[in-house]
Amino acid sequence: MSLLGANFRRDMEIHRYPLLVYGLIPLIALVLQAWLPRVLGAYTWLDLPLVVTIYFALGRRSPIQGTLMGAAIGIFEDALSHHAIGVNGIAKTAVGFLAASVGIRIDVENFTIRVLLNFLLSLLSSAIFLFVYRVLLGLDLEWNWLTQLFIAIGNSVIALVLFPLLDRLQIRD
Repeated sequence: MSLLGANFRRDMEIHRYPLLVYGLIPLIALVLQAWLPRVLGAYTWLDLPLVVTIYFALGRRSPIQGTLMGAAIGIFEDALSHHAIGVNGIAKTAVGFLAASVGIRIDVENFTIRVLLNFLLSLLSSAIFLFVYRVLLGLDLEWNWLTQLFIAIGNSVIALVLFPLLDRLQIRD
């Protein structure tokens, strides 16, 4: 009996999208992430750029592409926020790499697994953000883990809606 390797499985299940989708979806997520806190105030318990990074990294199953997409989205998010440039970039780079690496090893076509991974990677992104801000930069940051838990839940709820919509944009062979 022949066992299928990770490369074979990855090549069989890679999601492909039109080039316009790779540009517009992250741009829309970044604009909404910068605009919603101004409208809703402190009640924005979601991180749309992170959800988009996780979705594309899980779908493409390429750690290099996941890393680059996470870095680009994170740096642009830092440019639109009041945080130090690179903090979100580092967090989303690590999450993009991990999401793509996990996507190679397990079946991420299961919707429950994708939402659970989104929740866990959201918490990991928050932990990396806190580590970089407090330990590497030595800056004080007002932090509440309960709020980060609600943000991870909010990201998972957004993923429940966004992932099926983005799945419809795939290029079918």
